[in-house]
Amino acid sequence: MIARVIRPEEKDKYNSVVTHPLQSWEWGEFRQKTGVKVIRVGLFEQEKMVSGYQVTFHPVPKTSYTIGYLPKCVSPEETMIYSLKKIGQENNCIFIKLEPNVGGFYPLNQQQQDIQQNLKEYLKESDCIPGRPLFTKYTFSIDLTRSEADILTAMKPKTRYNLRLSQKYGVEIVDDETEKGFEEYLKLTFQTAKRQKFYAHSPDYHRKMWESLAPAGMAHLLKAVYQGKTLVTWVLFTFKNILYYPYGASTLEHKEVMASTMMMWSAMMFGKSQGCRVFDLWGSLGPQPDPKDPWYGFHHFKEGFSPQLVEFVGSFDLVIDPTIYKLYNLADDLRWKWLKFKAVLPF
Repeated sequence: MIARVIRPEEKDKYNSVVTHPLQSWEWGEFRQKTGVKVIRVGLFEQEKMVSGYQVTFHPVPKTSYTIGYLPKCVSPEETMIYSLKKIGQENNCIFIKLEPNVGGFYPLNQQQQDIQQNLKEYLKESDCIPGRPLFTKYTFSIDLTRSEADILTAMKPKTRYNLRLSQKYGVEIVDDETEKGFEEYLKLTFQTAKRQKFYAHSPDYHRKMWESLAPAGMAHLLKAVYQGKTLVTWVLFTFKNILYYPYGASTLEHKEVMASTMMMWSAMMFGKSQGCRVFDLWGSLGPQPDPKDPWYGFHHFKEGFSPQLVEFVGSFDLVIDPTIYKLYNLADDLRWKWLKFKAVLPF
């Protein structure tokens, strides 16, 4: 097998061998628009592309170093690791964070356990160290090949009740991919981020994402409307017959009409209409979550739709410069400790 950089005219072939929207050609185009360097590599058997990946390179402030990020990639093997090390060296990279799209339903069966354990051992032998995750190790998955009746029956009783209540109130779900609809989504996103005290990318980031993915038919925008007022708005991705829920926002108004429940149900029906087989809810807390976790409420909301828990192999740092890597981790640990300390200060 050989590895080489992908040419623009190979876009369709590249998209045919990757497995996640974060590895899609369109996502790479979006990241380039934000000023991030993107390198796409194809893995070939003779002249046939059998796999591929794209890495984003992020500069370390006030240094000449970069950090590579490779989310939701195929299972790494010898040719891929060799090419990643070469690319990392060429881009003065400290390490490349790998988060393989290798997972199975929790609890993993013996075959899945063996696959993940063998991959972990191989990565360790290839200069990879378990690292701080950027993408969650777990997600929720809903089977959309079932009938609407079966999906509804599988839901938790309280969730079914909330859905009926939302239907009774007349909450309407609208597919609104207009500029006005997107700006409404942005407004609610930053209201939600401020209210729930979580990090949100800049408006420019979201706009460039939408401009890159929506024309390709990968990004979709749904909003829940009640009495002429938008209460909830979601951006969904579709890729390889899988529906993804990466971004959502809501207002505190009219919580009694359960608009988010109606949105989730409608998103599933939208996915079925698009021919999607699976709905990936883009992350969860994993088994036995801590009710005190700040994300527990969101996790619990998703649980009401009786999804299956998926466990991925995890996050690994392919170390390119071992000495600088140690110094970087020391500084990064101090940074996280300061952020946690700052979060509990009374001012």
